[in-house]
Amino acid sequence: MHKKIKILLAASYLWFFGEGLLGPLYVIFAQRIGGDILEITGAYALYLIVTGMLSIAFGKLSDTHSKEKLMVLGYAINTLATFGYLLVDSPLKLFFIQALLGVAAALATPTWDSLFSEYVDRKKSGEQWGLSDGGPHIVTGVAIIFGGLIVTYFGFAALFILMGLFQVAATILQSLIIHSKSDG
Repeated sequence: MHKKIKILLAASYLWFFGEGLLGPLYVIFAQRIGGDILEITGAYALYLIVTGMLSIAFGKLSDTHSKEKLMVLGYAINTLATFGYLLVDSPLKLFFIQALLGVAAALATPTWDSLFSEYVDRKKSGEQWGLSDGGPHIVTGVAIIFGGLIVTYFGFAALFILMGLFQVAATILQSLIIHSKSDG
């Protein structure tokens, strides 16, 4: 397996674990800060719309700029936004964090996909795309269980700090792709 595929997958799994810790607890957190059904759905819709619109723009931008740097920037912004959950005490602040997470996803996802497709071994493409698609589901599923335990015993602040630390690790690991050699 190409070295860059290994970096992409490992960092992605860390990222998905960090994000997965929140999982369905997002709704409980949003309610605790005063969010009602419309605010919770509105914040998530904002994330999806920002991600969708900017993915198109950043995907196009990545055709003429460093995909690796744009991807790492997305991971870094995601890390900041994850720690930003610690400051969220109102639905308005939740909207801001969700929009920032949308920007991060728009920077990271199309560039990650593009890089992954560039380095995938055509003779093992099914296996490698399986790792790309299946691995995140596994680590997210495990993370959701841990997230529930963490919030139950330590609270949301501990969860957000742990999530942020996983995002830091994923960002650092993903940044290795910028300096790794092109050979497999």
